[in-house]
Amino acid sequence: MTTNATQTRGLPDLPKNTIWMLSFGFLGVQIAFTLQSSQMSRIFQTLGADPHSLGWFFILPPLAGLLVQPFVGHFSDRTWSPRLGGRRLPFLIYGTIIAALVMFMLPNAGSFGFGYASLAALLFGAIMIALLDVSSNMAMQPFKMLVGDMVNEKQKSYAYGIQSFLCNTGSVIAAALPFIFAGLGIANFVEAGHIPPTVKLAFYIGGALLIVTTILSVWKVKEYDPATYAMYHGIDLQHQTNESSNWIKLLKAAPASFWTVTLVQFFSWFAFQYMWTYSAGAIALNVWQTTDANTEAYQAAGNWYGVLAAVQSVAAVVYSYVLAKIPSQYNRVSYFVSLFFGALGLLSVAVFTNQYALILSFTLIGFSWAGILTYPLTYVTNALVGTKHMGTYLGLFNGSICLPQIVASVASFALFPLLGFSQVNMFYAAGIALLLGALAVFTIKPTNK
Repeated sequence: MTTNATQTRGLPDLPKNTIWMLSFGFLGVQIAFTLQSSQMSRIFQTLGADPHSLGWFFILPPLAGLLVQPFVGHFSDRTWSPRLGGRRLPFLIYGTIIAALVMFMLPNAGSFGFGYASLAALLFGAIMIALLDVSSNMAMQPFKMLVGDMVNEKQKSYAYGIQSFLCNTGSVIAAALPFIFAGLGIANFVEAGHIPPTVKLAFYIGGALLIVTTILSVWKVKEYDPATYAMYHGIDLQHQTNESSNWIKLLKAAPASFWTVTLVQFFSWFAFQYMWTYSAGAIALNVWQTTDANTEAYQAAGNWYGVLAAVQSVAAVVYSYVLAKIPSQYNRVSYFVSLFFGALGLLSVAVFTNQYALILSFTLIGFSWAGILTYPLTYVTNALVGTKHMGTYLGLFNGSICLPQIVASVASFALFPLLGFSQVNMFYAAGIALLLGALAVFTIKPTNK
């Protein structure tokens, strides 16, 4: 069978259960990411890290993602291993194995006799966080690529909606676990420098779920072989070796929407980086009136932030259904509104001193999270139809997620003292950044031009 462009046909419709299984492992991957983002600040401050130094630890995950994702995309575009499932699944398998092992080790950073606030304990935690992010990125990126590889434009919104649902469901599970375990009577506070059992158990359960959900996806998903893939995507296999895969050239040739969405992403992920970094400390100060990580009050604030992260995820799930009903010609307006809601939510975190009022804050933040998960990949993958470098482009596009987080972490060393060494005040910076992201939405044009 020849596979030149004149004999191609579009991607076929897939059964809904197949689309679900394309992304089912995303549930486990998101549990890992949410435990990392919601508990990282708590873990490092419990180990003795100074709040002013948190930026150093939060640089590591996006830096790892920035380095790993383009390579995963680049090499998976060129991989075909029938024994391990195809093009994307081998990277998913290896990433999952490493991520699960790290999830079992990370919460024990305070259990090896390093001592409170010791360099060894903080360094071990930092290395584990970096490894967790590298491996989680290896496991996450294939799911995004599988949708681009196998789902046609008609079903793509549904497929990414499923990813969004599974992503937010995983976030709810991960964020709520420490709070649930504390409610069951498991200790939520131990001596200085040790991670509470509620957090440890959450990571153990998360690691197990990551393994189970990935196994189900690998077992059920059958990727298209290279000839079938080329036929569906209009790729001429006979001339593909002459096509440039140089990353600089690919970026120069990227459609305009790739760059305009990247601008929105910069402000969005800048804002969320500060939310993840400073939520536990800001809530502890505003609601529980403490900045001491080695108190029961601070650990209670950490658990409540987990509940609020679950609220955010539930709000994102509900709002995703709302977004799915909005006609595509109104995408920019609904994207803007989503991010505007999030800006209001972030600003209100700095103001509210009642723990239950924060439910409204994180509901609004959840609305923006739904927009961030829904629109960028839809715009970009639609603009990249017909390229054999889909994986590489999506890996490079991940820079629009990682770079702003790195910039935000570096900027925190100047902003944190400028804003009075207050974790609460960092939410003003986050809210302003997300408002700028909302305004930047109107630079996006939903075409390849």
